[in-house]
Amino acid sequence: MITKMSTADGIVGRIGLIVAHPDDETLWAGGSLLLNAFRDCFILSLCRGGDPDRAPRFFRVLKELGVEGAIADLDDGPGQFPLPEGLIGQTIMENLPQHAFDKIYTHSPLGEYTRHLRHEETGRAVLNLWLSGGLKANEILLFAYEDGGHSYLPKPIKSAPIQVILPEKIHQKKYGIITEIYNFSADSFEAKTTPLKEAFWQIKTHGEARQWQKKGIIR
Repeated sequence: MITKMSTADGIVGRIGLIVAHPDDETLWAGGSLLLNAFRDCFILSLCRGGDPDRAPRFFRVLKELGVEGAIADLDDGPGQFPLPEGLIGQTIMENLPQHAFDKIYTHSPLGEYTRHLRHEETGRAVLNLWLSGGLKANEILLFAYEDGGHSYLPKPIKSAPIQVILPEKIHQKKYGIITEIYNFSADSFEAKTTPLKEAFWQIKTHGEARQWQKKGIIR
């Protein structure tokens, strides 16, 4: 059953949002954060902590969203060489101020477009930490987007169970974060992608998580 949401449905508890890069939090889940009232939220970006441009912009975005956060500096070079999952998991655990949440948002092990390895690795690492008990959450929400094998810009997957329809005012604020705070031009991939609707796969059991682990291994 697909749950469509267009307005906040009460106060959400403690949220963790774990992404590969600064801007991923806004592109794939920023509207949901802007729509919902929450007790507290912590956003962790795993890459670009040493980037003199992107890192300061990330902290400006945190302030705009009214949340706390941190940014690490895992390798994000153009070669996209695989990182040891233990290193990714360790980086996540060391940079989160707490390890228990009501909801954790993160990348799908399949990524959101063709193709960025760090997105896929992040999703797998979060699922493994949840399965091992390192991270605790009532549910994991995986970003649900695809680009038809690079044949069009990323768009929400229609079959994903959670579809959040953003009011125009919220979408414009999200777009403003991408273009004004992150400073992406109007003709950039990021600006043209900024979704009007956000979609998520919902995981509540370890069995569901293990299925996603398998999907992340076989692309």
